[in-house]
Amino acid sequence: MKLYYAPDTCSLSPHIVLRELDLPFMLVRVDNRTKRSADGSDFLTINPKGYVAALECGDGQVLSEGPAIVQYLADLKPEAGLAPPNGTWARSRLQEWLNFISTEIHGGFGPLFNRDLPAAARLWWQARLEKRLDYTARELEARRYLVEDRFGVADAYLYTVLRWAVFFDIDLARWPALAAYMARIAQRPSVLAALAAEGAISGT
Repeated sequence: MKLYYAPDTCSLSPHIVLRELDLPFMLVRVDNRTKRSADGSDFLTINPKGYVAALECGDGQVLSEGPAIVQYLADLKPEAGLAPPNGTWARSRLQEWLNFISTEIHGGFGPLFNRDLPAAARLWWQARLEKRLDYTARELEARRYLVEDRFGVADAYLYTVLRWAVFFDIDLARWPALAAYMARIAQRPSVLAALAAEGAISGT
C-alpha cells in the first residue's frame, strides 16, 4: 500500500493507523501547491480531488477521504480493535464521531486557513469551532477515548485535527479534558513514529 500525505494535514490520521496496525506501506509525500508527488508524478492522477490523504492499494485501487481510509484499514486487522465490528451499535457510534470530527472540527478549522478571511468572519468561525470543542471536551471528561473507551481510529483523527489549534492561537489548555487527551495520545509509539517520519511541525 502507498499512503499519499503532506505534513501537518489530515493524512496524519491514516498514517497513525497504519503504524498502529503494523501494516506494510510506503509513504509518498505530496506538494499541496504543485500537486506533484515526491517521485515526480502528478498527484491528480492518483486523486483527482487534489488533496491528501489517498491510499493506493496493492491492486491499484485508490481510496480517499480519511474516515473511509481509517475504517478500511481497521477492518484489515480487526483483532487490533481500532474499530468495532460492522453492524454493531459501537460501529455506528464510531461513524457518528468520524462524521462529527470531519464536518464540525476538521471542517471548522478549514475557513481559518484562508488568509483572506475577513476578521469578523474569522471570529465567527472560531467561536463556532470552540463550541464544538466545548462539546468534545465534555464527552472526554468521562472517558479516555471516544469509542468504547479504547484508542481507535476516531482518536487518531481527532488528535490529528486538534493539532491545528496551535496555528490559530487556540489554547487547548482551556479544555483540560482535551489537553489531557492530546498529551495521552501524543505518547503512543505509532504517533511518535508517524510525526518523525513526516517531519510535522505543529506544536502539539
